[in-house]
Order: sequence, then structure tokens, then C-alpha cells
Amino acid sequence: MQSDLFDNDSPVLSLPMQDACVEYIPRFLGGELADSSLQTLVSELAWRQDHIKMFGKTVKIPRLQAWYGDKEAIYTYSGLTMKPLAWTPCLLELKQMCEQAASAKFNGVLANLYRNEQDSMGWHADDEPELGERPVIASLTLGEARDFDFKHKITGEKHRVRLAHGSLLIMSEETQKYWFHAISKRTKTLGLRVNLTFRFIHQLENTVIRSHL
Repeated sequence: MQSDLFDNDSPVLSLPMQDACVEYIPRFLGGELADSSLQTLVSELAWRQDHIKMFGKTVKIPRLQAWYGDKEAIYTYSGLTMKPLAWTPCLLELKQMCEQAASAKFNGVLANLYRNEQDSMGWHADDEPELGERPVIASLTLGEARDFDFKHKITGEKHRVRLAHGSLLIMSEETQKYWFHAISKRTKTLGLRVNLTFRFIHQLENTVIRSHL
């Protein structure tokens, strides 16, 4: 079964997914703050297109990215080590807002820049040991709305929510244990989107994260 979720304007929505706790706040940021934050992040963050190793081959990640956070929060995956850049004022303000909404503390954020409909992120779960057994992930969307797909690891059940400009998606409890998520390529022309995924790194040395193409 696949469902397209939440085409209404409720302030806080809980996705009806088994083995998961997912909340969607479509209007988390007001329009003016969402617009200004998007402009600031696009112009100020140190965006780069990294290469990683996949099955012995070096490939480009299909989006731009940047890693910011506390100095000890280092990510390494597929031969790529990302040392955190210092929090910018904009990122720090958004982090604090997301911490309050999610009732959680974060020490790092992976910023992704989707330039158009051809940029994507493949199926994966944020279930690495350094994130803890029941990680809280706060995903803030700015810019073009994109479909965010969920797939249950065991049953194959699928759900979809369209992440709007200024919206916040909070995944917690057993979500990463039982569900994959992805943002797929599209044929329809799409504009710029920035996504910030705030999380807390428990293991700060020799961190390994699997590829999320």
C-alpha cells in the first residue's frame, strides 16, 4: 500500500505509519523567515559536490552538500571524511528552533542543496550506531517542495509526504530501525531546494556512515 499524505494545512501532523514516529509541521517557519533563510544559506554555506566510492568506483554525489557542527562531530563514509565547519549565525538560529520543536539536542547538521529535479538522495536509513538506538532527526526544507518517500524495511509498505517550503519533518523513536527514506529524481522541472538534517552524534571518533546516493 502507498499513500500520499497530508494535503491539508493542519499545524502539526502525525504520519500514520507503523513502527515509526514521524511528525510533519508544514508551516514551521513563517514565509519571510523561510525566504530569508533560504537566500542566506544558498549564498553563505560552503557547498561542494563530493565524490565517494561505490562498489570500487568513484562517483559524484547527486547533489551539493556541506557539514556543520560542533568541532568533534566528524562524519566519514565511503572514503569521504567531512570535518564540521563552525556554525553560522543562521544555522545556529535554525538549530535552536528545531531543538525546541523536537525536544532534542543536536550537534551537527548535514546541509543538502538540490539544484533541480535531477538531484536526489537514494534509499537509506539514518541508523548508524553513532546516532544512537532511537535517533531524533529534524529535517528542515527551504525552497522547492519535493516528495519525501518512506518504505518499510520488512513489509515494503510505502508512504509519501510532500515537504513544503519552511516545513519541518521530525523522525524519532523506531523510525530509522524499520523505515528507509529517499528523494527521487523527477522529470518535471523543479527549482532550488535546501534541506537541513539536524542530528546528534554520540560517537565522535572513527565515525562511519554508509553511502546515501
